[in-house]
Amino acid sequence: MPTLLQANTSVGLELLDWLVILIYGIGMLWIGWYYSKRNKTKEDYLLGGRKMNPAAVGISLFATLLSTLSYLTYPGEMILNGPMIFAGVLAFPLVYWIVGWWLIPQIMKTGVTSAYEILEQRLGLSVRMLATTMFLLLRLLWMATIIYVTVDVALFSVVKFDKAWVPVIGILLTVITIVYTSMGGMKAVVVTDVVQSAIFMGGALLSVIIVCYQLKSVGAIFPASWPEHWGEIKLGFDPQQRTTLGNAMLVLLVWYVCTNGSDQMAVQRYLSTSNIKTARKSFRISLYANVIAFLILALVGLSMLAYFTHSSALLMPGKSLNGQADTLFPRFILIGLPAGLSGLVIAGLLAAAMSSMSSGLNSVSSVISEDFIKRFRRDKTKDFDSLAQIRRLSYITGAAVMVLSLLVGQVPGNLLDVIMKVVNLFVAPLFVLFFMALFVPFATNRGTFWGGIVSVAVAIAVAFWGVFGITVLWIMPTSLVVGIVSAVVLSYVDTKLFRKNLK
Repeated sequence: MPTLLQANTSVGLELLDWLVILIYGIGMLWIGWYYSKRNKTKEDYLLGGRKMNPAAVGISLFATLLSTLSYLTYPGEMILNGPMIFAGVLAFPLVYWIVGWWLIPQIMKTGVTSAYEILEQRLGLSVRMLATTMFLLLRLLWMATIIYVTVDVALFSVVKFDKAWVPVIGILLTVITIVYTSMGGMKAVVVTDVVQSAIFMGGALLSVIIVCYQLKSVGAIFPASWPEHWGEIKLGFDPQQRTTLGNAMLVLLVWYVCTNGSDQMAVQRYLSTSNIKTARKSFRISLYANVIAFLILALVGLSMLAYFTHSSALLMPGKSLNGQADTLFPRFILIGLPAGLSGLVIAGLLAAAMSSMSSGLNSVSSVISEDFIKRFRRDKTKDFDSLAQIRRLSYITGAAVMVLSLLVGQVPGNLLDVIMKVVNLFVAPLFVLFFMALFVPFATNRGTFWGGIVSVAVAIAVAFWGVFGITVLWIMPTSLVVGIVSAVVLSYVDTKLFRKNLK
């Protein structure tokens, strides 16, 4: 096992590493093939026959939402700005109460396939189409960012290759994911998510253990004093400060509530269980898994900070430790791990990406099929193979994701900035529509529609033009509050002035 003194920046992946990665890829394809033989109907493919195991669904939900973005962003954020962002888990009890007792019961009683059917039942077609468009943009940008981060940031830091190969490697990663997803449907997605969760969390934990071993103690990974570049600890809410305890709790609260209350990927998993109780159990398990994952990723960040502080010569030349915070974990995989384990952790990076992409492809395909093709198909009397159609949509979606991934790298900032500005741009506006449909009795079609548009406009203005002078962590809370207030006011005015248009 290499030590700090033995580590060599020229060390590359060995044959054993590539064998581990190859075995992993073959295993994912085999799972897809296995479950392809067991899908008989569209409901089997999209919802696992509504009989999925709640524990497996909970872990799948965790794996879906904890992608490569989180796998690299949180250790990098720990290195750059300290542990405050991880304190957001203190909001989880409130998240569980809101989602488990307010949102899940409302969702489960509808019995729909697409979450956006709920909006049409309550507020009409235009609101449903707006929500569908927001979801598709959200998840396409999300998957594109995953591809960019996995290939252009993570793999490039581990396996040196010509930048011209980035699109080719991204296409290969996407195709493998598409193949096992399109073959096996939701059952394959959930099973591979469980396997991938074990791989990428196990790889992260192994990295922590190895650093502790090399530094001779567990305590060695913790700074002896508070690093100056972390800044002082602040507890309250401050929209002009990047990381305070209040900010961290608020952003996680808003993200989890909005995502679990409006995102097809989350709603689809609840609907794949048999009742409210099992859906709530799945969500609870996913939160437990997230707490463990946050703890492990925080320790990864501390480990990388300690490792490269003790041996700054191992840093990439020309940049400070802070300047390469997001790439220190993948760099450690290359120079700090023995053969075989490097391959395992790289498989973990791929697993984190593929578990999220598989769920994204499945959910996006189901939404396009239900909300666009099925609705606007001209010849509704002619039979067609809807299952085959959804599989074809997975390939089309994958192609769109590849194109968008080439543009993500143009967004300035570290990985957390990119996620907040690109990936999470539509999270709060999408939930505004569901909030109105589920909890505002006098909500109207026009009021909700324009409230959602206002929410999107505010999110874009804050993210890219710095309106209000607030930090990226406040993009979602601000767009959520402004969107809900706008939708409520506009619906109230619509009700009073144009009562005939009330839905």
